[in-house]
Amino acid sequence: MNVPQQGEIWWAEAEDKRRPYLIVTRSEAVPVLNSVVAAPVSRTVRGIPTEIALGPSEGLHVECAASFDNLEPILRSALTERAGALGLRRGEICETLRALADC
Repeated sequence: MNVPQQGEIWWAEAEDKRRPYLIVTRSEAVPVLNSVVAAPVSRTVRGIPTEIALGPSEGLHVECAASFDNLEPILRSALTERAGALGLRRGEICETLRALADC
């Protein structure tokens, strides 16, 4: 399996569910961790500062959003397939984390 990088979107399988997640953990830490912090991706787009809008240009089939209000630890072993990435928009992770912490 490839090592996930910050800003990539990966499909995860756990407890009979499969859904995409945006990797938030910094890339340098990922190889030494068993779990990463990730934002679940949902088709519910609220247009609020604590989510990042995603869609076909990031490798997903529909318009959706990564919810930072629901950050989760995800086992690296549950990450099964890379779906896409934020690319040049990776800086939005920092902006969205600041909105989450209200600072």
